[in-house]
Amino acid sequence: MVKRFLKLRNIRRFYSIFFFSLFITLLLIADVAHIKGYEVSLFLELDPLVSISSFLTSATVYKGLILSLIVLIPTIFLGRFFCSWICPMGILNQWISDLFNRRRKKEEMEINAYRPLFRIKYYILAILTTLALTGSLQIGLFDPIALITRSFVISFLPLFNFPKGLLYLKEPLFSGGILISLLFIIIVYANRFLTRFWCRVACPLGALLGILSSVALFRIWRNVEKCTDCKKCLSNCNGGCDPHMILRYCECHLCMNCIEDCPEEAIHYGLPDKTGAIHRGVDVNRRRVVEAAIGGIVLYPLLRTSVSSATSPIDKAIRPPGSLMESDFLKRCIKCGECMKICPTNGLQPALLETGLEGLWTPVLNNRIGYCEYNCILCGSICPTGAIRELSVPEKTGRGNSSKALKIGTAFYERGRCLPWSMNIECIVCEEACPTSPKAIWFQKVETRLRSGEIKTLKRPLIDTSLCTGCGICENKCPLRDRPAVRVTPIGETRSLTNKLRLTS
Repeated sequence: MVKRFLKLRNIRRFYSIFFFSLFITLLLIADVAHIKGYEVSLFLELDPLVSISSFLTSATVYKGLILSLIVLIPTIFLGRFFCSWICPMGILNQWISDLFNRRRKKEEMEINAYRPLFRIKYYILAILTTLALTGSLQIGLFDPIALITRSFVISFLPLFNFPKGLLYLKEPLFSGGILISLLFIIIVYANRFLTRFWCRVACPLGALLGILSSVALFRIWRNVEKCTDCKKCLSNCNGGCDPHMILRYCECHLCMNCIEDCPEEAIHYGLPDKTGAIHRGVDVNRRRVVEAAIGGIVLYPLLRTSVSSATSPIDKAIRPPGSLMESDFLKRCIKCGECMKICPTNGLQPALLETGLEGLWTPVLNNRIGYCEYNCILCGSICPTGAIRELSVPEKTGRGNSSKALKIGTAFYERGRCLPWSMNIECIVCEEACPTSPKAIWFQKVETRLRSGEIKTLKRPLIDTSLCTGCGICENKCPLRDRPAVRVTPIGETRSLTNKLRLTS
């Protein structure tokens, strides 16, 4: 029993179960774990692609991202171990492949052979890296850790909401959730046709680790004198790296299955010897790489010349409290969804095209779904890249002085829809909900003559823009459910020097 457990295959399975369980656990207990000081965005901080790309756009490495050296340095010496042993996206793809693929051994060998299709991930990496160099961080669209985090937060965690709101305070809703869910389902279902489709074909992190592993000292080696060319090493190959021929070590995931599947013990892991077969590095067409890089260069001005939250003020681009200036925010945000997961009111939503293509799936505050809780600072504490900086409660609220509080926007009344203003109906919901002290919403008492001739005294609400923080609770609680009479826009936000009601010297 002990000998069976100590097989490399079983050891890898143990570690893959452990790391995937850890990933799910950190997703489920994010708010509790972070309060206790644990790194709930651990996997994103371990991601070298996130670290390198955010450095290219912002010229800084945010505190937790230094953890990516834990993956980066061993990869240079040991090879591409992260994909099969730690990456939750890779582990899930392998499990789905094993579950749905019941092929004959011969078919399994054929599907696990190397294909030119696997080059695509290097071209994707070239495009995303070029965009990062020019200042546009789009790595989160394809990075596997950001992708699986966003997909689980938006699509799957709401399905497993525990009774009585133990996981969420209310049933969560997400804008465009069906699109994110469908894309993730398509990626997972693709494993039905090709084992670990995403990892082999489209994963830019795998491409980066493959390039780094090209200088690895320790690799999989095949003894050409012992090998009988039975191809059994292809039966369970995770990477499709052709261990039976000229092994493509940049595609090798170090699953070690080929070592145990070889009946002649012709394959081993370690330093090369004189009987070892020839290896092959990154297999790409250099012209295609140059074309991909040029495509990234062309795409950047297209992003920046179109109307977006970075190029023009947009009334729906209300960012979380502590967000950097919009241009810097887009250079840091990897669209992972961590802030949306931890928002207690479900107010933070993935942007669609309301902030432009460059801002796709970045967090925006939708006050009709939720609002920014006055004393909440969780989104800044969980952001893995510093796109949302950490705040203290006194810094956010102004230490009891609302005129010094951090502003994410300003509320405005549409008097044609406000009940006291347009219909002479008494309503004080917005003023009661306003959390600032003194309240940013105040009343103007007026006497008005009704159609019947009766004189009625009403309290008509007004906004003190110097006290309003843009939290959006007034908009959320407004009894007009289709389109509220009070709405918040990002104008007046603290983070911007130009997006102001009035420019003053």
